[in-house]
Amino acid sequence: MQHNQSSPITKLLFLGLLVTGFAHGQPIGIPVPPLGAGPWTFDTAEQHKIQVSVVASGLSHPWAIAFMPDGDLLVTERPGRLRVIRDGVLDPQAISGVPEVRSEGNGGLQDVALHPDFAENRLVYLTYTKPMENGWGAPALAMGRLEAGALIDVRDLIVTEAYEGNSGLNSRIAFGGDRKLYMSTGGRIENVAQEPMSLRGKVLRMEDDGTAPADNPFINRGYRPEIYTLGHRNTLGLMLHPLTGELWQHENGPNGGDEINILAPGRNYGWPELSFGRYYSGERVTEHPTREGVESPLLVWLPAIAAAGMTVYTGEKFPAWKGNLFVGSLRQGGIPGTGHLQRIVFNERTEELRRESMLTELRQRIREVREGPDGLLYLLTDEDDGALLRIEPSP
Repeated sequence: MQHNQSSPITKLLFLGLLVTGFAHGQPIGIPVPPLGAGPWTFDTAEQHKIQVSVVASGLSHPWAIAFMPDGDLLVTERPGRLRVIRDGVLDPQAISGVPEVRSEGNGGLQDVALHPDFAENRLVYLTYTKPMENGWGAPALAMGRLEAGALIDVRDLIVTEAYEGNSGLNSRIAFGGDRKLYMSTGGRIENVAQEPMSLRGKVLRMEDDGTAPADNPFINRGYRPEIYTLGHRNTLGLMLHPLTGELWQHENGPNGGDEINILAPGRNYGWPELSFGRYYSGERVTEHPTREGVESPLLVWLPAIAAAGMTVYTGEKFPAWKGNLFVGSLRQGGIPGTGHLQRIVFNERTEELRRESMLTELRQRIREVREGPDGLLYLLTDEDDGALLRIEPSP
């Protein structure tokens, strides 16, 4: 029995090859050796001679970083643990009180953010995959107060629709300059990213208690009131731009078509109606990737890099990188073992000038990148034995 390229069966077969990592009976990918103890010295295009060192290792698929006022770091692990790194040492005791997670596939404990007044109220926000009936999972947002190594008074602020599968469950959160809480939700399945009463495939805007602000763009328009933007596939990066005050987001395309967007209230970013990418079968998602009335991305990756994590450098330690955007890559062009860090340079009109792929020699899946209060860059490697890495000027 033969199937044409666009048939659902063919698409599933190609997806199966992608997930299992085999083609023509042979494994796809480049072998990744153990990370090692470091440090490593690399030359880069504009900031010459940087040193990469391991701050902490032994983390199981670490996902996100939050810097606390006392200098400690909070790190989430996808299997459901919230860890503390203190003075460069990983506390062996995880923080208690974290909600139970469904960790199959891409699900689990994901982003972490501190309330803008954390020093006074100790409030911590977590996104995670909430276990639902029949083994399904739902992206959820929880809030708790951090006291003496435990989260207390933990409660869900929002729970999206449950989903049977294991992908499209990723979620990021960030506080905006307006002190509202923004949360992204995955929307790669069917047409949920365009459905007005679905919270999937959206960026949501909430008060710090999870309620919808009265000035949200879709209030009283037949949409869920929390929706801020729609038409998103699978967001793995969301941040308040420290220089412009804009909200930036990036999302993974299917097979190519990863993109960065500058979010504006009430706008539609196209998925699944428009995309620069292709389905896993190779067929184009759409013949024309742009259309009037739908926001076009700031930039696109072809091939995809499986973008994850995002920060803009504003410190003094790397003067040649000031204002540059850094984005983690889990793998490039669908090839396992090709994870790295990308640096993107813009001009004063936010037009892309150049990109640099960095740390390719380490072949690590970079899940998170953040600038620390010390002006250094911190990365998380999404591995079974994951690590927190630090980038600093070479001695």
